[in-house]
Amino acid sequence: MSRIGFCLRRLQGRASGTTAARRSFFTSQSSSQDTSEPQRKYTPRRALMYVPGNDDRKLAKIPSLGADCICLDCEDGVALNKKEEARNKIRRLLDDRPKWNFGKSECSVRVNAVGSGMCADDLNVVLGGENLPDAVHLPKVDDPEELTWFVQRYNNALAESENEEASTTVSLVMFIESARALLRLPEICAMAEQLKMMSNLVPEAVVFGSDDFVADIGATRTTAATELLYARQKVVAVAKAFELQAIDLVHIDYKDLDGLKKYSEEGARMGFTGKQVIHPSQVPVVQSAFSPSEEKIEWATNLIKEFREHEKAGKGAFTFRGHMIDMPLVKQANNIVQMKDRLS
Repeated sequence: MSRIGFCLRRLQGRASGTTAARRSFFTSQSSSQDTSEPQRKYTPRRALMYVPGNDDRKLAKIPSLGADCICLDCEDGVALNKKEEARNKIRRLLDDRPKWNFGKSECSVRVNAVGSGMCADDLNVVLGGENLPDAVHLPKVDDPEELTWFVQRYNNALAESENEEASTTVSLVMFIESARALLRLPEICAMAEQLKMMSNLVPEAVVFGSDDFVADIGATRTTAATELLYARQKVVAVAKAFELQAIDLVHIDYKDLDGLKKYSEEGARMGFTGKQVIHPSQVPVVQSAFSPSEEKIEWATNLIKEFREHEKAGKGAFTFRGHMIDMPLVKQANNIVQMKDRLS
C-alpha cells in the first residue's frame, strides 16, 4: 500500500477489534510499512534551538545548549547582508564538527526558502564539504512543487561536491508558515514521502511558523495564541497522519518561563512532539514539558503489562485501577513507553 493510501486510511479511521490489530500496536514496524526499508533511529526534537550561522558568540555556546535539535540558521535569524557569511561559517563548522561538541544534540541547518533566490547558494555551500548536517530545515514550504525543486537542487549540490557521504540519510524538516501551506499540507507531506525515493533526504518533522502565519492571515498575535488554535490542530493532525513529528510555535517572551511551561505543556497535550526555542534558558523547561513524567511512565508500563495478560486470555476491554481500558488508552500508553525508550 502506498503511503498516501495509508494516510487516507488512517484519516478515515480503522475499525478493527481483532487480536491481530491489537498486537499491531506493539510491533516495531507496521505491516503497512515497506519492510525492505531500514528502520531509522528515532531522533527526539523536544526543543528546536536556533543559532544564527554568522554569530560567533552564539555559535560558541553550542556545547552548553543541550537542546535536542540545534539549528544553524541561514534564514530569519540572519540579516540579508550576512547570508554569505552565515553559510560559509556553517560550512567551516561542519568541516570541524568534532571539536564543536554537539554531544547528543542533532546538528541541523536551516537554509533560505525556495522563493528567496538564496536557497541554491545555501545548498551549494552547506553541502560542499565532507561532513553533512544531520538534518536540513526548509522554511516557508507553500506548495509541494517547491519540494521537487528543492530535492533536485539538493541532489545537484551533493553531486557537484562529490561527497562521500552522499548516501548517508539526512532528515528533512519542513516549515508551514502561511494559509496556503496549511491548506496544502497533506499534499506537501505526500510529496515529501514520494521524493525520499529520489534522494537521501527523509521527511521527519513539520514545524509551525506562527509569526509568518499570523502576518499572512492578518490576525493579531496574542499570548494565549487562540487565533492559532485551528492551524495548530491541523498541523498536528496531518503530521501524525504521515507519521511525522509536529513542532510547535515559539514563545517569544524568553524571560517568561512560567508562561513557557504552561504553553509547552498545552502543546504536548495537543499532540505536538516539541517546541521551537530562541534562548538557552527555554531549553530545559521545554524538554521537560515534552518528556513523559515518571508517574505517566509507571502508569503506561503497568497498563501495557496487564493488557498483554488479558490479551493472552482472549479478553477485550478490562478494568485498570478503577478505569475501563480500551484500545485508544492502550495506544496512548504504548506511545508513552516508546518515547521513554527513545529518550533513554
